[in-house]
Amino acid sequence: MKFVIQRVTHAKVEVEQKIIGSIQNGYLVLIGIAEDDNEEIADKLVKKLLGLRIFADENGKTNLSLKDVNGSLLLVSQFTLYADCRKGNRPSFVNAGNPEKANELYEYIIEKCRDEVQDVQTGSFGADMKITLLNDGPFTIILDSKDLM
Repeated sequence: MKFVIQRVTHAKVEVEQKIIGSIQNGYLVLIGIAEDDNEEIADKLVKKLLGLRIFADENGKTNLSLKDVNGSLLLVSQFTLYADCRKGNRPSFVNAGNPEKANELYEYIIEKCRDEVQDVQTGSFGADMKITLLNDGPFTIILDSKDLM
């Protein structure tokens, strides 16, 4: 499982020119799910995500978590995080989880985040989405379950 976390001042996701999720001050999280991922792995990544201290405190130090700043989440499923570009110029996506299982884990992650964060917005699994964001910093962190296990 991979999370690409971007600290944003605002972000939105559109499907067919309709805004389906929009946040101010928080994280836009792109979520990639592999075939061998499960709820235990999701729990570890969600815990790490919500515990990250990457917002500035009164001294300008990255010392505050999402909860500390009453931040929001925009969670977007993105299977292309598992693109394999080792051969040729056309990526292979054989390492991405099958859509049914990936969607179940994506929904599980959403619910786990909603247990802890007041404002959780989402993309639409499998849809052609357009994402607009203003990355604050810029600050982008990649969490890969292979690095946390």
